[in-house]
Amino acid sequence: MAHQAIRRGVAGATSIIAVGALTFVGAGIASAGTSTLEFSDGSSSFTRVVSNGTPAVGDTITVTTNFRRTSWVDEFIYNVKDRHPSCLTYVPGSAKMSGNSDYPVDNPEVVADEGNGSGYVRASWGVTDWVVQNRPGFHRSPTFSVSYTVGADCARGTALNTGMDYGGSLGSGNYSTRGPSIMLAKSASSTTLAPVAGARLGAPTTLTATVTGGAPGNVVEFYDGTTKLGQGAVNAEGAATSVWNPSVVGEHSLTAKFLGSDFANGSQSAPRTVNVSEHNATSAVTLTPVAGAKVGTSTSLTATVLPGGAGGTVTFKDGDTVVGTAAVRADGTATVAWTPRTAGERTITADYSGQGAVDPSTDQATVTVAPDDGTGGGTGSLGSLFG
Repeated sequence: MAHQAIRRGVAGATSIIAVGALTFVGAGIASAGTSTLEFSDGSSSFTRVVSNGTPAVGDTITVTTNFRRTSWVDEFIYNVKDRHPSCLTYVPGSAKMSGNSDYPVDNPEVVADEGNGSGYVRASWGVTDWVVQNRPGFHRSPTFSVSYTVGADCARGTALNTGMDYGGSLGSGNYSTRGPSIMLAKSASSTTLAPVAGARLGAPTTLTATVTGGAPGNVVEFYDGTTKLGQGAVNAEGAATSVWNPSVVGEHSLTAKFLGSDFANGSQSAPRTVNVSEHNATSAVTLTPVAGAKVGTSTSLTATVLPGGAGGTVTFKDGDTVVGTAAVRADGTATVAWTPRTAGERTITADYSGQGAVDPSTDQATVTVAPDDGTGGGTGSLGSLFG
């Protein structure tokens, strides 16, 4: 394009001439989702179309550039460089030039990112392969097209420019950011607050929310009505947690709010009603003194749990060895059979499990075990349950 080369030479002295020579015709949505830009430079006119100007991640879009002449002077197209945001990935085999039929481009030059957030796909031909004509009886208007896959790293809610450069028999044209642009909307998200059971006054309770559409490190806030309880970061599984220490007994309406990110819109869970109960009751478990324990002879181990009727279980241990576990009866007692294996002082432990609104507790006692009358005992078994 000799006229363009001359115009660029003058531009250094009189830039307004270059601006005046490049005419912007229009850009917009030609049909649902399609983004179209028309512009001219001297006697050359161009129409660039993006098949979907508002794509989503994973979509395939096609960008076309149509070349036209308003002058009777022919122009041969030597090469075209389609410029695109680096978050778009070239679809192999999609580059082609179209006239009366499609002509795929063999081995186009593909640069994913030039280091400035932009890449390109460049195709070239023989010097007489593609001509742009607008003469009586001779009209040719070729179109270059290339397809891309939209990547997850594309910025959301901001215009991402496309453009093109080309070289031909009349010089070169550089329109690297001319357009049209594409814009990705932020992804939708959803947030769910997990059920909360057993919340009690002053007792730490873990709140867990699951976010769909978020990313690790995104923030979720937890609320009791309009009062913020805390916040947590989304992990690799999409979950965020925060510890809540209830300060008021009764019903609470809890929600989890995903704050959103550069890539996803925020969302809020449905309210979840959580009932906070009073403090757990304190329990006390007491071992009944054991007398007459002897190696090889079955002996009862009994513990009493207060408050009465608390339920739960008691686990008895001889040192670190579990003797047995028994349910707490209605009278608050639990009993197992113990057959000592070793003479001497043994440390017996009773661990109460806790139940419902009653906390666990532990008691220990020292029991003296006599030998088995010199018969070489010590072969007794661990205790068995009985009630």
